[in-house]
Amino acid sequence: MVCGGFTCSRNALCSLNVVYMLVGLLLIGVAAWGKGFGLLSSIHIIGGVIAVGVFLLLISIVGLIGAIHHHQVMLFFYMVILFLVFLFQFGISCSCLAMNRGQQETLLNSAWGLLNNKTKADLESQLDCCGLLNKTDSRTEFYQDVTSCPAQCKNTPICFSCGDKMLNHATEALKILGGVGLFFSFTEILGVWLAVRYRNQKDPRANPSAFL
Repeated sequence: MVCGGFTCSRNALCSLNVVYMLVGLLLIGVAAWGKGFGLLSSIHIIGGVIAVGVFLLLISIVGLIGAIHHHQVMLFFYMVILFLVFLFQFGISCSCLAMNRGQQETLLNSAWGLLNNKTKADLESQLDCCGLLNKTDSRTEFYQDVTSCPAQCKNTPICFSCGDKMLNHATEALKILGGVGLFFSFTEILGVWLAVRYRNQKDPRANPSAFL
């Protein structure tokens, strides 16, 4: 057997989907672990992570079954969906790598506005900060309600905003996120290529006179 043959393509595609399946299970497990230990309290964050994990798990199962049985329809839908995921993830990864500080502040403002009060309070408590971005020198103007901030720093002379703390590490985090996303996007295009190649190959165990 030479690499690139029917069996080699099937094994490579199965292995890739097993990796995707493990990543999906890992995402679901991390979300459950974070909820169990109180690290994540927002149902939107937990639901989003679990949704991504379930989607990745389902698409990997479809690819795995299609690869094992050489199922033409499953392989077709698998490679189409995976290619769309590649386009979306590649665009997001490039955006993360190219984002400047002004764009980071705009994105942070939008994300902060979508969080509920409990999630904001959890972030303030864990990061020891109050509010998003301090645009004034007055602590009274900075806090809409200073008593609602659970951070310990609110009673000290210096208390940084959560936005300032996040932005201090945002560039590094976005580079890591963009790099990891870019790496996985190329594994997805590899999966598309393997699916196309494997789908067009003839099963040596099948009837030689049968159509693909």
